[in-house]
Amino acid sequence: MEDIPISLLLAALAVLLVASGFFSAAETSMMALNRYRLKHLVREGHRGAKLTATLLDKTDKLLGVVLLGNNLLNAASAALVTLITIRLFGSNELMLTAGTLAVTFLILVFSEVTPKVLGATYPERIAFPAGYLLAPMLKLFYPAVWFVNLFVRGLLALARIKPPENLQANLSMEELRSVVLEAGGFIPEKHQSVLLNIFDLEKSTVDDVMTPRSQIEAIDLTDPLEQILHQISTCYHTRLPVCEGTLDNIVGVLHVRKVLHVTQSEDFTLEELRKIIREPYFIPSGTPLFSQIQFFQENQRRVGLVVDEYGELLGLVSMEDILEEIVGEFTTHSPAFASSYVQQPDGSWVVDGGALLRDLNRKLGLDFPLSGPKTLNGLILEHLEDIPESGTSLKIGDQALEILQTQDRAVKTVLVFPHTGSR
Repeated sequence: MEDIPISLLLAALAVLLVASGFFSAAETSMMALNRYRLKHLVREGHRGAKLTATLLDKTDKLLGVVLLGNNLLNAASAALVTLITIRLFGSNELMLTAGTLAVTFLILVFSEVTPKVLGATYPERIAFPAGYLLAPMLKLFYPAVWFVNLFVRGLLALARIKPPENLQANLSMEELRSVVLEAGGFIPEKHQSVLLNIFDLEKSTVDDVMTPRSQIEAIDLTDPLEQILHQISTCYHTRLPVCEGTLDNIVGVLHVRKVLHVTQSEDFTLEELRKIIREPYFIPSGTPLFSQIQFFQENQRRVGLVVDEYGELLGLVSMEDILEEIVGEFTTHSPAFASSYVQQPDGSWVVDGGALLRDLNRKLGLDFPLSGPKTLNGLILEHLEDIPESGTSLKIGDQALEILQTQDRAVKTVLVFPHTGSR
């Protein structure tokens, strides 16, 4: 050792520090990899990703070889610095202490902190190439790694700790929602909105999007045939509920397009109309929207009638209503629907009392509570605990309202003032 030049020893020290830095960067980059992107790259056939995924499947062995190499190199660096110090300054205790501090500083800067920061910043650039070196090293030093892990497993067993076999954590719905929100820069805004709306389907029910009973347009078989034919030819819906007398006696659902050509015949009768009517499809109140999509699929339906636990009709929900919750509004609504929202010159809105609170929040940027009543009329009645008179003004939260018209024990029209409160 005394014949080796100091310059060569310093060069060897630099090599040891760089090699130790490689292990530190490899360890951090492997642990910092996005597992979902890694799986995607594996499916795409990326060789480096496949090798890295294989190594990560045996995390204990991977960490064993990385830490074995890292600690051996750090120990060798410390020993080499001690040798260099003795060669230069002799066995002076002060200089040996200074050498120890110097090698500690060098290891921290060049072999630990800097490589790990790089590994965390560029995980794929470092982890994939590193896999080509770590894989053969794992095979070469497998006996040593196995021996070290034997003691590790023994200590964990004494502590009654059993590492899970599958270290890949499953994302909950809320965690997945956070991933989509954080990926805003990589996902178009419209696509992000659709994904977030899909997550919300499980929280929303058919009651949130249904057309209330009072707004259902239905064919009454007790009406004159001419009136029924006129209603069919002028309606804005492709499917209409059919009742006898009242909505409490629903007998089926009529597909308007299937009957339009038949109605041109002079021989058309109510009996022929009854043959075309399809039996009604009822949906229990409170059914989640996500589940209802599947039920529509399984039953090959597009429209269902929402009923409560007593079988009373509450409203009507269609596949279109659910799709609007995902992709936003369609433009195929009837004029009656469009007139539910009329903006005034001062910025206020005249709104139908039967308007759904979810629609109001979405269209007008309001924040009415959605945990209770579903309509504006229901919210006002719950807030006042009475049927208000026309001209009554009130404030729900930060939102100012004025009752314009009440009829049949319900609020018919409401003036919604521009929202000025802080949110």
